[in-house]
Amino acid sequence: MNHFIEICSLNLKPGKHEEFHRLYMEEALPLLKRWNFDVVAHGPSLHDENSYYVIRRFDSLAQREEIEDVYYASDDWRQGRREAILALIESYTDIVFELDEVTVRGCGNNYPARREMEFVLTNP
Repeated sequence: MNHFIEICSLNLKPGKHEEFHRLYMEEALPLLKRWNFDVVAHGPSLHDENSYYVIRRFDSLAQREEIEDVYYASDDWRQGRREAILALIESYTDIVFELDEVTVRGCGNNYPARREMEFVLTNP
């Protein structure tokens, strides 16, 4: 089965990396999970202290559009930490493409199968 992968590349305002990461971990990620987003991986880029990435998985382009439309129009997002999070972002871009299941499982730091595999590899 193929999945649609969205990579969001965020350019953060200089000096805001720590604050953004804290808000993402404490506020945004739990909210995304409550709304059933499949966040495959996220974190700071290794090449630049002002870059951050979020990788999300969807079953179809239609599902992506529907879930994002509903989420970003919701009171949870609009009346939550939206302003605080957006204030830390200089710019962002989304890239969407299709990948097979095995590749998706291999690229995520939050994907359940990856965590299970890492546990097995570190606990023989």
